[in-house]
Amino acid sequence: MSKQKEELEHRLKLRNVQLSDYNDIRELMTLIYEQKGMTYTREELKNQIKAFPEGQICIEDNGKVVAVALSVVVEYSQFGDSHTYDEITGFGKFDTHDLENGDTLYGTEVFVHPEYRGLRLGRRLYDARKELCENLNLRSIIAGGRIPGYSKHSEQMTPRKYIELVKNKEIYDPVLSFQLANEFHVRKVITKYLPEDKDSKAFATLLEWNNIYYEKDEKLIGNSKSIVRLGLVQWKMRRFNDVDDLMQQVEFFVDTVSGYKSDFCLLPEFFNAPLLAGFNDMDASEAIRNLADYTEEVLSRMRDLALSYNVNIIAGSMPEYDGKKLRNVSYLCRRDGTTDKQYKLHITPDEQAYWGLQGGNGISVFDTDAGRIGILICYDVEFPELGRILAEQEMDILFVPFWTDTKNAYLRVSTCAKARAVENECYVAITGSVGNLPRVENMDIQHSQAAIYSPSDFSFPHDAVIAEASLNTETTIVADVDLDLLTKLRKMGSVRNLAQRRLDLYSIQWKRK
Repeated sequence: MSKQKEELEHRLKLRNVQLSDYNDIRELMTLIYEQKGMTYTREELKNQIKAFPEGQICIEDNGKVVAVALSVVVEYSQFGDSHTYDEITGFGKFDTHDLENGDTLYGTEVFVHPEYRGLRLGRRLYDARKELCENLNLRSIIAGGRIPGYSKHSEQMTPRKYIELVKNKEIYDPVLSFQLANEFHVRKVITKYLPEDKDSKAFATLLEWNNIYYEKDEKLIGNSKSIVRLGLVQWKMRRFNDVDDLMQQVEFFVDTVSGYKSDFCLLPEFFNAPLLAGFNDMDASEAIRNLADYTEEVLSRMRDLALSYNVNIIAGSMPEYDGKKLRNVSYLCRRDGTTDKQYKLHITPDEQAYWGLQGGNGISVFDTDAGRIGILICYDVEFPELGRILAEQEMDILFVPFWTDTKNAYLRVSTCAKARAVENECYVAITGSVGNLPRVENMDIQHSQAAIYSPSDFSFPHDAVIAEASLNTETTIVADVDLDLLTKLRKMGSVRNLAQRRLDLYSIQWKRK
């Protein structure tokens, strides 16, 4: 058999280290570290495995260990940033391991056989460590990293300057470059970490990888949800005799989405517009002000539905009139009985001309038991500044109740909603109304296709659409969104629209308090 064929027949296996691996590990460490006096004894390896067997990981090839990663769990505040390798490892005994009180997975060693470095085994070991850190609900991984390339530059620059040039890829360091590529950041430079490490001039980088899923005080019940179920109502405009008639239809849909254990129920903008038919003898501006007289009663009944059906309701939008200003408002009725509201800020020319609507002056992110949400009513989603302001307040889901009469109007809303999902790394749920309302001025025809949009990256649907309703048909959408995927995207996405903004060049400022 040729040497080339032998090299192709790898049988790699990732597993935990066993004491029987000692000879392979010593041979490997001797090959890499002998001149630095950094090999473990059999007794030290035995202690390490006994202290924390899950944290000692290796990769074997055809039964022979070719890569190793060792670690302990420590309560990091007991050591601080100025520790030495011997202090945090208990001089290699790992008696510092403290799984009960520890909050940090401390990486003590990673080494790969030189002949295997082209197979990216180090990356596999780092990924296994990250998985272990997440499964143990630890805050972070911290490690002291050698900078073996520094000896060649120590007379020309400080360690800090060296690290900066490695970050900018002006210099390649065989250890630090790899760690930076694996999403670690340099916490600080430490001295005398490994006094015998001449290549690093006894300097080391204190590196950290943060576990984005870490829960400091995880509760047995009542934790924040990661999988959130959205229920969207694509509402048909029809004649209703009175508020009781309207709310009977509303309750039907709330009952429907609640039956699927939805966390949210979203209704369209001006879902109560059919009640305008009772004011056909008035002009449009007077009729809409009379419609506003029903808003308080509808809100009260929406609050009761949220409680009785155990679902957070975004009550589309309704007109509000205080005798001076007519505004368009969306109410959030939480299932705990509390409410909040969001005014429509931007008024279309048509709404101003027919009704005299005025815009609100504030915008908020609302806390719920299923994530932080924002609400933008119809036209507001076409202004990207608003979505960005909400995203800066850590919004997870943006709800957009809308009313559009024609396809081009709908496309403005839906296209902008898709853009808000991408640029703000959030989910966007939109719904409108369908059908028609004869003899109701300015609300006569409807066009809608309710949908839930996601960011566009590997963890999400290929077309960035979670779900989509049938066009111009009264129906519902019920679908799940994963908030953990947003967390992952914001830290590790192919692109990171929020994190990579050039805030040194521009910003968005909310002027009115």
